[in-house]
Amino acid sequence: MSDITATAGSLNHINAWLFDLDNTLYPRTCTLFAQVDKLITRYVMDLTGMEHNAARKLQKDHYQHHGTTLNGLMQSHGVDPEHYLAAVHDIDYTSVEADPGLVAAIRALPGRKFIFTNADEPHAHAVLDRLGASDLFEGILDVRGCGFVPKPHRTAYEIFVSRFDVAPEKSVMLDDLEKNLLVPHEMGMSTVHVVPKEEYAHTQVDNWELERADAQPHVHHVTADLSAFLGKAVG
Repeated sequence: MSDITATAGSLNHINAWLFDLDNTLYPRTCTLFAQVDKLITRYVMDLTGMEHNAARKLQKDHYQHHGTTLNGLMQSHGVDPEHYLAAVHDIDYTSVEADPGLVAAIRALPGRKFIFTNADEPHAHAVLDRLGASDLFEGILDVRGCGFVPKPHRTAYEIFVSRFDVAPEKSVMLDDLEKNLLVPHEMGMSTVHVVPKEEYAHTQVDNWELERADAQPHVHHVTADLSAFLGKAVG
């Protein structure tokens, strides 16, 4: 499927921009989230005593069906979320490079800008510092702020709308996971599916994570070049 590019000014009605963080504001090819993914597998192995392949299957099943592996493990194993978050975010952030083009494109957007992530706020700040985007966003809603109920659960989006007092019909959600765009669409938001610029294959990524929804009503735009898309969408 080719990118669904924005027509000039197609998002001119937007006054609240909700950006996912991981694999949305930086490319998958920097493999930052792959580090997190490996630590999650190790965490599941240590927690359950499973060998690698079984632990990874449980991890990805939870990720796919519960929004995050953490949410699934909290329900199935009573995991302490603070212990989990500290363990899986003990990573090297140097693979995230400054992106002045993206920073300029986001800075030029009219209205309010937010981060809406299933990770935690310290992780978000570390990524934004590397991107050169630490001063761009009015607020961050992380998994703690959602009471550990993550996207794509409707509760998370309702918390966001209430916390920051945004009007869904004047908001847009930008996310690398197509499933995270369904509820925003149902709530009246515009949606943008951010996909890799090139073919991407990695042992830490399952096929469903890279799915691109063709002609799905909840996916309004698809782009592999977020900077160019934003410039055109508010052109």
